[in-house]
Order: sequence, then structure tokens, then C-alpha cells
Amino acid sequence: MDPDAFRSTMSGLAFGNVMAAAARDYQKVRGLVAQGKTQSSSEPNPEVDLDELMDDPELERLHADRIAALKKEAEKREALKRQGHGEYREITEGDFLGEVTASEKVICHFYHREFYRCKIMDKHLKALAPRFVDAKFIKLDAENAPFFVAKLAVKTLPCVILFRKGIAVDRLVGFQDLGSRDDFGTKSLENILIRKGILNLKKGEGDDDDDDEGGHFGGSRTVRSSVAEGSDSD
Repeated sequence: MDPDAFRSTMSGLAFGNVMAAAARDYQKVRGLVAQGKTQSSSEPNPEVDLDELMDDPELERLHADRIAALKKEAEKREALKRQGHGEYREITEGDFLGEVTASEKVICHFYHREFYRCKIMDKHLKALAPRFVDAKFIKLDAENAPFFVAKLAVKTLPCVILFRKGIAVDRLVGFQDLGSRDDFGTKSLENILIRKGILNLKKGEGDDDDDDEGGHFGGSRTVRSSVAEGSDSD
């Protein structure tokens, strides 16, 4: 490959530490550090001639593999976004089956527009959706979805149901898993969803637990709000 063309490609991609990683790979593959030398000579040389690296076919292969992997990941993300991933969206009861069965992992929030705790859950799910594109984040107004409220036995709101390949595998009822507190952080919800296996770990941990209570909302079917006594506002 022409050195100038390769150098132009490298700079255009703007991968901050590609060259540093490539230099380490280069030293490993080409055996720049000879075995059996003294302590001082066995230490890797931090200064690597970039002109030499540009012409090395092994480095070129490593770099091409890195770019191919990044390109594949970008294409996967774009395909998921076309399926409605990457944002927190409201759907209708008529959309529900199609949305839940079209993606491998779906997080669906059954909510009531007047319940304060549903608004809190909305805020955190909205923050998580763009960061975890591999899962679909949706919300469904429980008042307008009586069939699925009954079918999925949704009795307390907020209720966040986790689906894998169209099957409900777990759920968060009220704030029981979040310490029954209104002031939990987005990270706490993220950690619980990671523990439940619906989100992939992205360097972080968190813990929270326990308890739930509630009021009512109108209609032929009763669904409780998980608002703890005295914590409701709005």
C-alpha cells in the first residue's frame, strides 16, 4: 500500500489510541524485544518509527481487522436504530406485539400519565435508551392497553417488563428493586437491568432493593400506583 494513502486513511479515522495499540502489537509480532538481552535492552522502546510501521504488512492487517470490526459494529447499531432502538418511544396497544417480537431484547414500561413514580421511571429509561442500543426501550399507557394489562397481569404501576425474543422473562414492579425510594439514580436502575441480563455490562456496578405500595387509577380494571404514602406530588 502507498505510504501516503495509508497515512491519510489513518488520520481520517480519528481513533485516538489506534497507533499506540498498533505499536504494541507490532513490537509483539515482529519480536522487537530480543529474548536473553540485559534488563536495560529488554525493555520495549517507546519510540517507534512511524514510517517503518506504515510499510509493515502485519500492522496493516491488524489495522484493517480493527477497522472492519468497528465498521461491523457501526452497521449493527444502525440496523438496530432502524428497528426503533436508541430512543425511548411511546407505542400503542396495536403496536405492542410487533414491537416486542421484532427485537431480541425489549424493555417495556407500563405507565399511567398521572402517576408521579411513572414520570420518575420515564426519566431514567429515557437516559438509558441512547446508551444501550442493543435493547429496545418503549412505554405503553396502561389505561389504553387493557388487553395486555390483563394478559401480563400488570397490577402495580410503574411496571417495567423485560422481554427476550418476544417472551416476558422478568419485571420491575413499582420501585421494589430500587429500595422503594423516589430518589434513586439512573445508575441504580442500569445495574438492576444488567443483573437481570437485559442490558450488557458497561463498566459499572450498583445495588438497591425492596418494598412497594400504592393508590388506584380508574377504569374497569384496578391498577395500583407504587407511590409510597406521602411521596406523591403532581
